[in-house]
Amino acid sequence: MKFLDEAKVYIRSGDGGPGAVSFRREKYIEFGGPDGGDGGRGGDVWVEAVDGLNTLIDYRYQQHFKAEKGGHGMGRNRTGAGGKDSVLKVPVGTQVYAEDKETLLADLDRLGARVKLAGGGNGGFGNTHFKSSVNQAPRRANPGLPGQEMWVWLRLKLIADIGLVGLPNAGKSTFLARVTAAKPKIADYPFTTLHPNLGMVRHKGRDFVLADIPGLIEGAHEGAGIGDRFLGHIERCGALVHLVDVTGDAASAYETVRAELAAYGHGLAEKPEILVLSRTDLVSEAELAETKKALGEAAGKVPLAASAATGAGMEAVLDACLKLLPGRVGTQTEEESQAGGWSPLS
Repeated sequence: MKFLDEAKVYIRSGDGGPGAVSFRREKYIEFGGPDGGDGGRGGDVWVEAVDGLNTLIDYRYQQHFKAEKGGHGMGRNRTGAGGKDSVLKVPVGTQVYAEDKETLLADLDRLGARVKLAGGGNGGFGNTHFKSSVNQAPRRANPGLPGQEMWVWLRLKLIADIGLVGLPNAGKSTFLARVTAAKPKIADYPFTTLHPNLGMVRHKGRDFVLADIPGLIEGAHEGAGIGDRFLGHIERCGALVHLVDVTGDAASAYETVRAELAAYGHGLAEKPEILVLSRTDLVSEAELAETKKALGEAAGKVPLAASAATGAGMEAVLDACLKLLPGRVGTQTEEESQAGGWSPLS
């Protein structure tokens, strides 16, 4: 299924139904009086977070959503039927913005979250409401109130426990494919990954969701390269695994990504981070030690070293991830220490 994380849609709630002009007409009742019912209320437009979706691709092919109008009022004081609601079903993590793309209308960050975007118009009064001592046979009824209409933006921010970040071609997709059943596109050129990928990791009896975020370059927070849209996906991640390619200038690469996270804001630079030298199978032991030392000095902490291609060092990276999961105590439980790692690592 093609990934789409932003879509613009038009919504309109239903108009209220008009009230009825009606009079009671029965045998032996000469002056029955007015009995026109009210119009029905127009349908609302809702947005709801549902399970089983991870893209907004459906909203590329349908952009207009309208709720039903309310029914007409009828004689015998019968109120018109209410209009049927229109419900936009979206993935968990979707945000709804006004047309200006700045005003946040709804943030659906949990399964089952449901927000009304546009309320239907009230039904009009039937002529029963206009009866008075002066006018006992009113021939007047109100039309229903119009519904609301607007354009809104749907923006998806993936919800994951751990996010993979780094420069293009740092080995993030290979990492994801190694530890999960996800099958992202992998190739030896920058920007192979053009949209985020999710995978479920099972390690030592624990499950967590891992997100592969497309590579960041200098100026990404301003829209350079893939753009800042993908930085938004990192906002929902509880922690980050920062992959740095061992074959390049590791210190410079690390500082570039950290600068983009800080410039974007929204707390990205403050998230817990696991620093990993990736693609270690491509260099010698001496080169690895030299690069590891340089990166450690630049980052102020000792990085881990791993190769997703061979599996070397991956166990230690996943162990570090477990320690950053919500509700995680800093040490392993006895059951986890006895459990084996995820099979593809062996």
